[in-house]
Amino acid sequence: MIEKTEDVTSLSRSSGLGFFSGESVSTSTGQADGVTPGAATGLSFAGVLGSLATDAVNNLKQAEVTSFEGIKGTANTREVVDAVLAAEQSLQTAIALRDKIVTAYLEITKMQI
Repeated sequence: MIEKTEDVTSLSRSSGLGFFSGESVSTSTGQADGVTPGAATGLSFAGVLGSLATDAVNNLKQAEVTSFEGIKGTANTREVVDAVLAAEQSLQTAIALRDKIVTAYLEITKMQI
């Protein structure tokens, strides 16, 4: 079974979809007054990656639970298929993201100083 991940959740510091509420945004630039765009939303690169990883792990856990419910007969086939397909899509996204990060790292290591 999938174990609880502690390291990935510590990276997640995003404030979710409600981060636009209550902020003063200037009409000319769409940014908060005197704040850089990344700081205006409260999102960081590590926070976004942590959130994506946490969501992927949660999708895999949900698919596992739904699969066991299908084996026990408490979930119908459609629910099991939907959960497994969502988990597969999350896994494919995580693999693609990992490949891009590794490729970027290899490109950086090839740069001359």
